[in-house]
Amino acid sequence: MCYDCSSSSGPSDPSRRSFARFLAAGAGLTVLTACTPEAPRAAAPSSSPSSASPSPAAVTASATPTAEAATVPPAPSEPAPPPSPSPSAALPRQFSLTDPASPWLIVNKHRPLVPAAYAPADLVRPAVAMTVSGESALLNSTTAGAAEAMFAAAARDGVSMVLASGYRSYSTQVATYNGYVAARGQADADTASARPGYSEHQTGWAFDIADGGGVCGFQPCFADQPAAVWAKANGHRFGFVVRYPWMFHPITGYYYEPWHLRYIGVEPATDMVNRGIFTLEEYFGVGPAPGYL
Repeated sequence: MCYDCSSSSGPSDPSRRSFARFLAAGAGLTVLTACTPEAPRAAAPSSSPSSASPSPAAVTASATPTAEAATVPPAPSEPAPPPSPSPSAALPRQFSLTDPASPWLIVNKHRPLVPAAYAPADLVRPAVAMTVSGESALLNSTTAGAAEAMFAAAARDGVSMVLASGYRSYSTQVATYNGYVAARGQADADTASARPGYSEHQTGWAFDIADGGGVCGFQPCFADQPAAVWAKANGHRFGFVVRYPWMFHPITGYYYEPWHLRYIGVEPATDMVNRGIFTLEEYFGVGPAPGYL
């Protein structure tokens, strides 16, 4: 225990001789090390030399550690743990996350379409009720077949569902996005409409629905309409998810769109429901995309 190590004593001070004897007893080095940050001065010779008194050289050598003893090798760094596999990795079948023709394609504000002007080769008009015409009435063939099955099941449950917006070509998305920018400014437009080359509508894998009664179309209140409620609860049975769910815009980059459905396949859509995962970014492990890079 260290009480006061700052004071010094003359060569003939009795306390100095007592301290030298304490060193000879074998405990002085511990006290000296704990109390003094620098190497101690050599003890002055006593008027009555004794074989028990250490020589100045011995004190200095004992109190000053060698470079080898003072050097503590750094602890080896532990390797970084391997990344956890995405939940989708548990499925028996795997698909590309970058190929626009893949049902698992992830397109968001960090992941544009390649090529930017991609157009599906198998666009068809599904046999469902719709309020649009032209290219907006088209979907890729896989999505169209699943949409027909889903709309028919909703009708059997007494729910009227209609297709309100399907495929959009690159040129159409240019006009749509620029219209939002002109009306609301670019910062606000980026929360409501995808930039050209970043839209799911361009892939043919996504479409917007409306209620048969036409209530709350493309408005937040659509979430409470029968078509939206039914699609949210049953869409996975046909391979669909609500792509931009409530309160997940920090991940998806878009505010809640209960009308925007995306086809990914029955297996992954059902697995997402069973696991309680709401976004494709989380399920496929690609990271959030709150804004454009």
